[in-house]
Amino acid sequence: MSPELPLPVARAASAQLVPRDAVAGITGEPYAEVVSAVSGFAVAAVATYAIGRLLVVPAVVRVVAARNRNNPTIETAAQTYLHAFVVLLALVAGIAGAGFGRLLTNLSIVAAALTLVVGASSQQVVGSLVSGLFLVADPDFNVGDWIAWPGGEGVVEAVDFRVTRVRTPNNETIAVPNTELTANALTRPYGRDQYRVTEAFDVAYGDDVELALRELVEVANGDDRILEDPDPTATLVSFGGSAVRVRAECWVADPMDVDLVTLKSDFRRRVKARFDEVGLTLGPPSGRELSGELSVDVAGDAQTAAETESADAPSDGTAGDGDA
Repeated sequence: MSPELPLPVARAASAQLVPRDAVAGITGEPYAEVVSAVSGFAVAAVATYAIGRLLVVPAVVRVVAARNRNNPTIETAAQTYLHAFVVLLALVAGIAGAGFGRLLTNLSIVAAALTLVVGASSQQVVGSLVSGLFLVADPDFNVGDWIAWPGGEGVVEAVDFRVTRVRTPNNETIAVPNTELTANALTRPYGRDQYRVTEAFDVAYGDDVELALRELVEVANGDDRILEDPDPTATLVSFGGSAVRVRAECWVADPMDVDLVTLKSDFRRRVKARFDEVGLTLGPPSGRELSGELSVDVAGDAQTAAETESADAPSDGTAGDGDA
């Protein structure tokens, strides 16, 4: 004889997705309620998740993509947040399918659960979630943009709840916390689908700086990977202690279609070879300043000179005999 269940549990059991009688013959009577609740939770949760993940999410994402054709950030964000909503909805459906739907209508229990979840989450996680929402809402921050921040640079691939995934020039995907992107200044060294390459060099003061500027432009124009519009430029940046700093700027197409590491290396090699041909000194050695004290012992030098003269001079007698 099975023990009597409390009235709330008995009512909840009557609303279970899998009736208790369906599993009473498979398991023992004391465990029928547990098996029925677990089975109801699994069936409801799996069915809800499958419908949402396979039908609802793709349909909504297609609608969002059609209405925001030039904003892939909204599309990826919609897919991420809809997937999280489907998981939450499947959890709620599982609880209801297990026969505990009355718990969901109790506001005090729901508030306590939300408080527990927020309290268990660290401040950094909550901050990253809020920062991710701001990044998605920012019209100037989109998937496919090339960005640079104090920790690196690359192309934005996706904005998730906690991190933003960025693909670097070395084809490495790194996860950057959303808070780091919202707290720091972002640089966008590109013009729509173009990327600016900047290289600085030091030239000796005695060399022809104008020749150096012209040679930098010629070297840039000789590379097919560098765009002709905008034109490559070369400017004088500053005067250093022993050299003049010049800078070359040029543009390439989509930076992910060009190996930037190889391009920069090839550009530096050609500049070095060209400067050697025309007699320009690249990166002259810097002068060094010496500091300290120098003392001269005048009295000691005079005494040493007097002793030397006394030793070299002959005596009077010797000098008289010699004169005679």
